[in-house]
Amino acid sequence: MKIRYFDHAATTPVNRDVLKEMLPYFCEEFGNASALYGMGKKNKEIINLSRMKIAQILNCKANEIYFTSGGTESDNLIIKGIALANKRRGNHIITSKIEHPAVINSCRFLESIGFTVTYLDVDERGIIDLNQLERHINRNTILISIMFANNEIGTIQPIREIAEIAGRYNIYFHTDAVQAFGNVKIDIEKLNIDALSLSGHKFYGPKGVGIVYIKENVPFIRMEDGGHQEKEKRAGTENVPGIVGIARAAEIAENNFNEYNKKIKYLRDYYFWQVENRISDIKINGDRKLRLSGNANICFAGIDGAKLLARLDERGICASSGSACSAGLIASSYVLLAIGVPKNLTYGSLRVTFGSENEIEDVEFLVDNLQEIIEQLRN
Repeated sequence: MKIRYFDHAATTPVNRDVLKEMLPYFCEEFGNASALYGMGKKNKEIINLSRMKIAQILNCKANEIYFTSGGTESDNLIIKGIALANKRRGNHIITSKIEHPAVINSCRFLESIGFTVTYLDVDERGIIDLNQLERHINRNTILISIMFANNEIGTIQPIREIAEIAGRYNIYFHTDAVQAFGNVKIDIEKLNIDALSLSGHKFYGPKGVGIVYIKENVPFIRMEDGGHQEKEKRAGTENVPGIVGIARAAEIAENNFNEYNKKIKYLRDYYFWQVENRISDIKINGDRKLRLSGNANICFAGIDGAKLLARLDERGICASSGSACSAGLIASSYVLLAIGVPKNLTYGSLRVTFGSENEIEDVEFLVDNLQEIIEQLRN
């Protein structure tokens, strides 16, 4: 059975050119980059070259780039690291109700040790209110963390305007750009971002490697105790193959940006059109225009999302739902609830995210099966 994969927001396959570039660093050029002999020094140079490549793509300085294990660690390092390093300035953080759990749970940890956090509402499209953001700023506010684009509904936030507000009040601004990179052009200098998180496996790079950008004048502290790697800001033996891979994946994403996004946007719009014309009682979630090119999140009334996913899986279709089954209970997506989707409707949500290997016939196969399965489940 052919597998048709529509869950690129969860992870992407490693690009074969990326894998080819990584392979020598597993078995041949395997030296520890912190070692003082030739093999180690060579790999240290490779890491610094990768840092320069990424800095050029993001339009920042190479010494502002740090490598981590992925988006979750990147979010933790930035939010906790900046908050703890600046607690003498203040103890207030602003974020939103639809952030990734890595951001929300980092903020909850900080609340447990004396920080205060404001969780901003979003409108029905999933966009924060800039006026509400500004109203919640006070003399103790030290950090604003708002995601670039939402992982469930694909909505893109007004990042430039948020950064302008943060700068006006001398507040550091972080954005989780894990879903955005490769789908939205990111120019750090133009956007005036202070800190940013990325994860390699979201743009056809390897799992287990991420990127942190922190502007050089922003104080932050390390989260792990250990060696002196990453300018003493992120301890642990450097993942040389992963770093080589994420840098190459970033290059490919940058070079293929227009062609890639044109393709997946066409597939997404065709999917929306097909579903709207063939399946009744649906709700498309998120903004129709201010959204990631390949993201489609739809609620199907009267449907159990877990059962829908299971039926799709039986037919070789991989997608995801906003609801999760735990101990026999169905939990609603907090993102969908935050944008005002009725709780009973959230149970029937389906997130489809398109990628480079998808073609128009895959979309038609998906919709044909969706229509059949939903009719069966509703009956």
